[in-house]
Amino acid sequence: MSEDNSQSATEHAQLTAIRNQIDSIDKQIQKLIGDRAACAHQVAEIKTQGGKTDVVFYRPEREAQVLRAVKERNESLLPDKEMAKLFREIMSTCLALEQPISVAYLGPEGSYSHSSVIKQFGTSAHPVAVSSIEAVFDAVAKGEVNYGIVPVENSTEGEVKATQDELLKSNLQVSGELELAVDHCLLSMAQSGDKITKVVAHQQALGQCRQWLKNNLPMAQLEAVSSNAAAAKMAQEDSSLAAIASEQAADLYQLPILEYHISDSKENSTRFWVLGREVVAPSGEDKTALVISIKNQAGALLEVLQAFADRGLNMTRIISRPSKSKNWDYVFFIDVLGHQQDENLKAALQEVQQHAEFIKILGSFPISPL
Repeated sequence: MSEDNSQSATEHAQLTAIRNQIDSIDKQIQKLIGDRAACAHQVAEIKTQGGKTDVVFYRPEREAQVLRAVKERNESLLPDKEMAKLFREIMSTCLALEQPISVAYLGPEGSYSHSSVIKQFGTSAHPVAVSSIEAVFDAVAKGEVNYGIVPVENSTEGEVKATQDELLKSNLQVSGELELAVDHCLLSMAQSGDKITKVVAHQQALGQCRQWLKNNLPMAQLEAVSSNAAAAKMAQEDSSLAAIASEQAADLYQLPILEYHISDSKENSTRFWVLGREVVAPSGEDKTALVISIKNQAGALLEVLQAFADRGLNMTRIISRPSKSKNWDYVFFIDVLGHQQDENLKAALQEVQQHAEFIKILGSFPISPL
């Protein structure tokens, strides 16, 4: 036997041994996933015994605890987040055995909001596209879906005003949070940029690509539409249009990508909130969102902020905006670390109430482990 044939035979034997080992491991994984699914089914039977119908199957705090534990005990070659993503899919599939979760989002299919549903709930969730952010709130409030997902803030363009407006009016609870990296592309049926007369996208996307559009398509008209996915559908039907949207939208609507990575900031990301009807229990690592209106007197805002500072509570966000109830009156959206049931934060909120004209707890929810 030649040296080359000998080496080939040795390599073949080594690969065969490893592949046999992989097959054995796969059988064990499959068996364990099956066992987990059986446990999920038992949970559903316990929760619905006695004919109960108003059962809450999705527990954001429990899910966050499980995913954090996955990351903490991960000693594999896989990064922590990738390992957590695998478990997210397992949990999504098992949860569907208890109850398929329906989630409203700003559609149509292929929008970044659609991607946020998959990231938060996994591919076994049932995304339900609606026509506006207001419609997301409405669908959850009426019980047409279990949850909703809405954009709250973009890293370059700031807060999403339509979401803020609805949060002020709604009785829904913020029950989760996630951050999604936004990588805009220019999609069009046009053969080149000089054939494009108009660029369509959501207002936020147009703002996030403002400088790129000015430099590369200075003659094109810009038009804001309801979502980037809606823009992609328009560009599919009219070759004089270009849409700003994701690669997912390009695949979905069979649109060529003329340019990749057109965001002015390469660190562009959007934060989304999950909307539900139930109060979320503490997970151990939580955040609380509230909105307040302060009295029109000197030092009123300082007194509110001092209530958190004196207790060592970290505010991660504070944004002011007109209240719309009267001229030059403002409300403040505040995020603070901790759960509203924590004694420290509970005391701070009681003190804030003494200095505020209006306070509304939007919800306490787990800090996302993904």
